[in-house]
Amino acid sequence: MAQAGDSLDQDRLSCPICLDILKDPVSLPCGHSYCMGCIKSCWDLDDQTGVYSCPQCRQTFTPRPVLRRNIILAEVVEKLKETGLSGPPAPSPAGPGDVLCDFCTGRQVRAVKSCLVCLASYCQTHLQPHCESDRLRKHKLVDATAHLDDLVCPSHDKPLEVYCRSDQRCICVLCTKDEHRGHDTVSAAAERTEKQEQLGATQRQTQQRLQEREKELQELRQAVKSLRSSAHTAVQDTDRIFTELIRSIERTRSELTQLIRAQERAAVSQAEGLLERLEQEIAELRRRDAELSQLSHTEDHIHFLQNFQSVCVPPGAGDSPSIPVRPHFSPEAVRRAVSGLKERLEDVCREESVKISRTVSDVYSLQTPEPRTRAELLHYACRLTLDPNTAHRWLCLSEGNRRATWSDEEQKYPEHPERFDSCPQVLCREGLSGTRYYWEVQWTGKGAYIGVAYKGISRKEWGVDSYIGYNDQSWSLDCSGSSYSVWHNCEESTITPVAAPPSSRIGVYVDHRAGTLSFYSVSGGTATLLHRVQASFTEPLYPGLVVYDTVTLCQLGRTSLP
Repeated sequence: MAQAGDSLDQDRLSCPICLDILKDPVSLPCGHSYCMGCIKSCWDLDDQTGVYSCPQCRQTFTPRPVLRRNIILAEVVEKLKETGLSGPPAPSPAGPGDVLCDFCTGRQVRAVKSCLVCLASYCQTHLQPHCESDRLRKHKLVDATAHLDDLVCPSHDKPLEVYCRSDQRCICVLCTKDEHRGHDTVSAAAERTEKQEQLGATQRQTQQRLQEREKELQELRQAVKSLRSSAHTAVQDTDRIFTELIRSIERTRSELTQLIRAQERAAVSQAEGLLERLEQEIAELRRRDAELSQLSHTEDHIHFLQNFQSVCVPPGAGDSPSIPVRPHFSPEAVRRAVSGLKERLEDVCREESVKISRTVSDVYSLQTPEPRTRAELLHYACRLTLDPNTAHRWLCLSEGNRRATWSDEEQKYPEHPERFDSCPQVLCREGLSGTRYYWEVQWTGKGAYIGVAYKGISRKEWGVDSYIGYNDQSWSLDCSGSSYSVWHNCEESTITPVAAPPSSRIGVYVDHRAGTLSFYSVSGGTATLLHRVQASFTEPLYPGLVVYDTVTLCQLGRTSLP
């Protein structure tokens, strides 16, 4: 245990340059410690640059720091030397990916430093001459690397210590007097300092973007969790409500069944009472018929005459009520009523089911953020083609139906019900619905209208009914020179000037589900928002162009729509 602790102390008290126990230890402002002679020699080589850095952390200092002996560290080193462990640490065996010492034979030993002058790598043992020899101490040592050739000038075999800003490459000192004479050159350390600042700015932007994305990730995870929870609650509520509805229908069915049975019992009871009275009346009539028959056959005239008056009294017509009889009872009226109820319920269920489905889609659709850069917009790029069946006869289509040009010569297009007869415009073949789309249009000359329209826009009428942007069936961006305006249903939305260079390339972004139509001014790799329209799109949208010179659908390298 003591030996392990001593070895650890020895490693911590070794100079990172010479790898030996610190001699006259000094500490830099960054906190790292070196031998007084080692750090001076290192900085003497870079003295011409005026910028000094720590060989370990690369922190730079200007002006050159004044080096003072670290008394406490020196005392610790002296105590360590008294233990007899002042020699350099034993070479470490090489592992996978380690740089090997060029001078060790037998077992493979890990190199700790590489010399840019000797173009060789050294283990702790073979590095000692570079730490002890005054001449070798002036050599440039770097952390062990297997790519020494990349750190040396191929033309002069000298270390790459200078950076040529004119050619954006690392060179040696001799190159500044040769092929790079007169170029803008600085020391590699100075360029590193400047590039380090740029790297820091880029890193800060990356970290900021990372934080934004992590926040969005957290919000998205929370949204997914909330969505699952709300969906579970919605399913439970739906089950409960439909269970109650089914129970209500079952209750109505039971009540209707009971009503029919009750009416049946009342009617049957009434009929049975009438049956009994009829049977009694029939029995009485049969008895009287027998008496009349017997009297009619008697031979005693006196007996006949004495009983005739009492027997021949006809039965009273009002003694028993008239009984209406339905020989064929039919439940058709009840069946029609119940069937009508079933059909009305089914109609209501269908209508309400469509509404409920739309509500569910709107509630549970995940709204991703609006694209903020052209690179993000290009994720939704779609390939469009102009539809010749809609093109006005003054427009000539070319480049695979991606370019429309105003022509003084009428084109020989065949008659078609979808062709525009009054305005020099054309629609695309593809209809956009349900998701997000982005495309770009290049216009030249007098200007153009760039927009979208429903398929039902008028094609044959003269006036605003068929002009893209001037009716309730379409929206358009009016491009003329450096000014823009958005039109819909004959209403103009003037665009506030934006801090973007005038551009003849316009980007169009549609989020059909969210009801968003956005127009962008595209210049280079930047897309600047000109105007955003918020609407409620009820049908597929067809990209359209009103052409006064030449308008082209730009190739964005995405697949075409079905």
